[in-house]
Amino acid sequence: MKKIILLILCLFIGLKGVSAEVTSDIAPNSKSAILMDAETGTILFKKNEAEKLAPASMTKVMSMLLIMEAIDNGSLSLEDEVSISENASSMGGSQVYLQTGEVYQVKELLKGIAVASGNDAVVAMAEKISGTVEEFVARMNERAQELGAVNTHFVNPHGLDAEDHYTTAYDMALMAQELLKHPTILEYTSIYEDYLQKKDGSSIWLVNTNKLVRFYDGVDGLKTGFTTTAGYCLTATAKKNNLRLISVVMGAETSDKRSSDTTNMLNYGFNTYKSYVVLTTNDSLGTKRVENGVVEQVDIVLKEDYTKLLKQTDAKPNVSFNVEVPNLIAPINKGDIVGTAKVVDENGNVIDTLSVTVKESVAKSNWWEAFLKNLKHLTAGQILIK
Repeated sequence: MKKIILLILCLFIGLKGVSAEVTSDIAPNSKSAILMDAETGTILFKKNEAEKLAPASMTKVMSMLLIMEAIDNGSLSLEDEVSISENASSMGGSQVYLQTGEVYQVKELLKGIAVASGNDAVVAMAEKISGTVEEFVARMNERAQELGAVNTHFVNPHGLDAEDHYTTAYDMALMAQELLKHPTILEYTSIYEDYLQKKDGSSIWLVNTNKLVRFYDGVDGLKTGFTTTAGYCLTATAKKNNLRLISVVMGAETSDKRSSDTTNMLNYGFNTYKSYVVLTTNDSLGTKRVENGVVEQVDIVLKEDYTKLLKQTDAKPNVSFNVEVPNLIAPINKGDIVGTAKVVDENGNVIDTLSVTVKESVAKSNWWEAFLKNLKHLTAGQILIK
């Protein structure tokens, strides 16, 4: 097929992405820290980001990821009921005081995990999803490896101190980035205070341990942590003007210092960078003929918005999209990957390769629709060749 070229007429600066350039320590109170652009994964600041440290309840970022993946793949529902085992109810540390034999819905326990960091709630969910805590933890470690979090090893789903239970600031950022692909989680992690209704008619007041959810504009997650070994930790995320950042601090001496370092990093990120949407999934890259379809051609679009991280002072990028799509045969569903779009800079260099799909689903035509289509072409002096 002929290549479809779409030119965006604007200046080209910095399409290769930006890297951590700040030289001062903007997280002076933490043993390790990192700031990441959630969309591109670009690291904007790092400090001892590969040092293996105890994560405390930031461990629950991975636990929540497995919960959200189970919900999104259909094996679990927010309305599913969970019976609280004796093992779950006996968990120490932070808890929402679940009692053996009580039954809660997944959405109630997820709130207890995200807001109040309930160790009892996360153990109940681990048993619900995998049957046993051990099987759930095995999946946590397997999923970490799949994400490239190779310096992480979990022993439990809650984060209480244990030998050989560790991660890094970089690995935590990777896990947080993956969790954010399930935006429903933000409906829970952004709650500052709420109540968990107990089965005996009483209620438990839940207050978010991440105070920045209330006191920093744009923060809507993700998870704090504290143990004597780990110190004060926080994996946070915030969004402003289409730019979403992920920050991780580990090993701060107090909760105030944890919040201070996180605030410093977020301020630096939002003041220095911007996210520019080059092309959205609504923008057509051209049309392509469809064989045996109820329509003869369909618009080709990106499967996901194409964005670039730029400095605040950078101009908009100048790129073209070289689209390659093989023959299309109906039926085709919107979201199906049908080809690629190579992003080319003004010097002719391919800087990205993106997946493309169709703007609308195309059903297969029946014999009557095919007859009418051929009749139309016949009256125009040309029989449609299938």
